[in-house]
Amino acid sequence: MLAASLKPAPFLAAFSPSARRSPAPSVAFPFPARLNQRPLLSAAATAEGTGASARQGEDSSSSFSAAAAAAPPIDEARLAQFAADWEAARADKEQGKILTLPVLRANSGGLIVKFNSLQGFVPNPLLSPVHWCRDPKRPIQDVTKDLVGTSISVKVSEVNEEERKLVFTEKDASWSKYSSQIKIGDIYDGIVGSVFHYGAFVHLRFPDGLYHLTGLVHISEVSWDLVQDVQDFLNEGDAVKVIVVNIDTEKSRIALSIRQLEEDPLLETLDKVIPLEADQSPDRIMSPSEVELLPGLDGICNELLQEDGITDVQFGRQVLEKRVVSQDLELWLSNVPAKDNKFTLLARAGRQVQEVYLTSSLDQEGIKKAVQRVLGRVP
Repeated sequence: MLAASLKPAPFLAAFSPSARRSPAPSVAFPFPARLNQRPLLSAAATAEGTGASARQGEDSSSSFSAAAAAAPPIDEARLAQFAADWEAARADKEQGKILTLPVLRANSGGLIVKFNSLQGFVPNPLLSPVHWCRDPKRPIQDVTKDLVGTSISVKVSEVNEEERKLVFTEKDASWSKYSSQIKIGDIYDGIVGSVFHYGAFVHLRFPDGLYHLTGLVHISEVSWDLVQDVQDFLNEGDAVKVIVVNIDTEKSRIALSIRQLEEDPLLETLDKVIPLEADQSPDRIMSPSEVELLPGLDGICNELLQEDGITDVQFGRQVLEKRVVSQDLELWLSNVPAKDNKFTLLARAGRQVQEVYLTSSLDQEGIKKAVQRVLGRVP
């Protein structure tokens, strides 16, 4: 899964609400070497650590400093507990353990969760899509407020004891739970999340009705039309249907496609692209004087006549399509079976489509190779 990697602002990993209780008498303890190298953290300071740095728009520096100055030092037993919990966080990260943690509060950047005596942060981009997809029109900040007082399943994403940084990810926990249910070729209903110039992220709806995982629809898989701006086709909150085209288990990524659920217009016949008029014949041969050949097509046809096994090139119908597939000239072998050794090519550029009939003793695979050789020679 391609999960967004938005790094939150540095913050202190604060301690549990128990740190707010009346402190022990101020008595000097002979701290061990490892403990007495730590700065003495006050109960008031640690209780506000995570929320103070993550919360935006609040100026609490003066009151924070005053409370910190008045509070007595933390005793050795509690420091030992903090150290043990940092060690546990590192071990849980290495093991990839799924944890169920209570949500203490929310701010504009994400959730504050309780991990033993410590507090950690779950940035909004690392939350599961299951929350936002319940009502895609709601701002994510409103969604996270509803999670306060509940518990969520997470994995440890980052542990930095020196900077007091403890980050969790709900997306990775969801991947561990649900990725085994996804197979290439599966079709899902989805909701479009973030849209970028390179594609759109789509949240996948599982059989339980919830959206547990997210995949990427690359710009090349949005439509058979020419896509220059993804936002011309997709916007946040759109309901779409997608097919899974690739799964990268090592990187936890899912590649999706919208266009592969539609029939490829380049493999359709002109009978399907644009229906024949009542007086038209599908086998009508047109002379070069009757049609204005697509730029470069005449030279390609002359080169095709130089290939062994191709004896004649003729032109059929020329029409305009509703969609633009490519501005460049493209040649596609029609899926119409050869009749009397006559194969049909579709030459396309912009909205123009030209039928080209090749008479050849080659089979369909031989025609493909001949066309590929010619296209490799023609600039």
